[in-house]
Formats: sequence, structure tokens, C-alpha cells
Amino acid sequence: MPPDAAVIAAGLHRSFGPVVAVRDVSFSVAAGEIFGLVGPDGAGKTTIMRMLAGVLRPDTGAITLDGIDVRAEPERAKPHLSYMPQRFGLYEDMTVAENIFFYATLFGVPGRQRRERGAQLLAAAGLGGFQHRLAGQLSGGMKQKLGLVCALIHTPRVLLLDEPTTGVDPVSRRDFWAILYGLRESGVTILLSTAYMDEAERCSRLALLHHGQVRALDTPARLKQAMPGALLAVAGPNPRGLRDALAGAPGVLGLLLMGDQVHVRVDDAARRAPELAARLTAAGHAPDALTRIEPGIEDVFVALLGTGAPS
Repeated sequence: MPPDAAVIAAGLHRSFGPVVAVRDVSFSVAAGEIFGLVGPDGAGKTTIMRMLAGVLRPDTGAITLDGIDVRAEPERAKPHLSYMPQRFGLYEDMTVAENIFFYATLFGVPGRQRRERGAQLLAAAGLGGFQHRLAGQLSGGMKQKLGLVCALIHTPRVLLLDEPTTGVDPVSRRDFWAILYGLRESGVTILLSTAYMDEAERCSRLALLHHGQVRALDTPARLKQAMPGALLAVAGPNPRGLRDALAGAPGVLGLLLMGDQVHVRVDDAARRAPELAARLTAAGHAPDALTRIEPGIEDVFVALLGTGAPS
């Protein structure tokens, strides 16, 4: 792994009794990179995040964050990072400004720096006019953005985000990502976990996790190129009927319902497309459209891991 990486995880292993949550996980994250952990519930994403943040000790393995050995010196690493868990600890009976003041005080941010930094972050998050509103009266998306402001108040070099936009409306998710892009441009290293495949597409690189192991790691574009076979999109009024009619057809490597379509992974698109169209027509499910498409990350996940899509 590169010695100048902002985050290095090497051979991480963590069990909870007989349950192995993380098994021999290794990766590195470059400075200024947005690195994504993608996987279904129980894949080990949160356990990895907590180990990187120094709040959970790995059974074996090493973690280096901004040049600091997190296992050996967790307290020394804390000023260099910020960890935003799935349920960030905002105080709902305190105002926006009071929450920021509280977290700034925890990290020892001086008064003038706190005021200037807080004003900049609130403006970037679109919360400039809400300093005196109780946190409990904010919408879900605004709460997440306030959590990010509090997490950034001490100017960390590494930001750890555990599914930060779960349950957030699409507009707030877009705004949240605009903030992340701005942070990346300023040199902040971001490591996040997500269950949203469109968010996975926005990351610089991805680690696909399954049963506590990294099964694939690369850029989204290269992961798509590595997907075995080719992908066809089949549309019709009864997607489930289309899927069932295609199950077991020669050359079909995988099937995935995607809204009103079925994504069909085949060994040879040119050969199989007319065969599948004929099969569907004979079964009474003549498709409205059958076209070859480029795979998305969800298609890659299912193809590479041989399992259901992340939830």
C-alpha cells in the first residue's frame, strides 16, 4: 500500500463472539479521495468505520490514519479525523448554534476560529438562517447537514461517514454531496459507506463488501468493465413475469429486477438478444423493448458477488 496514503487498513479482523463481522480487510485511501464502502446490511461497513475511528479495537490488523497508528495511539489520531455515525449525536433541545458551540468546545476550537469556521460551514450547508432554530425542529436532511457541520468544525483531515444520507430526501442528498465535493477540493479525505448505488457511482474508488470481506476494489468504471458477460434491459408491463420467463434460459448468467425493467446478464448479447425475445413472445410476455445497456454498480455487485443487491 502507498506509504503516503491518508488511511491504510491492513488485515483487519473483528469478531463478536462466534460471529465474524470483518475478515482480513485491507485497503488504502489517498489524500483528497472519496472512498466508498458498499455492501448489504451485515457486510461489516459500520464495524470497519468504528475501527478506523478508534472507537472499536480490531482483534488483529493495523490502521494508519494521517500517519498515526490508530491502534497504538487512538487519542492522538482523534484531532485528525471526524466520525459521523448513522445516528449522529445532535442535541435536539439545543439550537443549531448551540450544537456547533458544543462540538467546537469538545475539540478545543478557539472562539474566533469557531465563529468564522461555523459561519462558513453553515453557509455551505444552506443553514445560515437557522442558527437559532432548535435542532429537533429541523427536517431530516437539515439534521444531517448540521451533523456534518459539527463533524467538520475542528477542520479534520479525514472524514468518516457511515451511511450519512440514509432516509434523506433527494434534494438534501444532492446538497450533501455538493458539500462533500467541496471538501474533497480542499484536500479532505472522505471515507463513507452507502446503500445508494447512485452515491457509489460518485466515489473515486469503491470496496464491495460481502460477509465481512472485500470482494472487489477499484474505480466504478473499472468495476463495470470487470463485470462478466454483457447486460440487456428488458421492459414490459409485467417485469416479474419477464424475469420468471427468462429464468434458466440458455446463456442467462443473472437476472435483476430494476423498477419496470429486468436487467439480464448474458454470455453473448448479440446472440442471446433475439433468442430471449423469441422466448418471451412464446411465453406470452412479448417485451416492449430489449436493448443492450451499460451496467451500473448494482449490476456489478450482483454479478461479482453472486448475491442479492445491497439493501
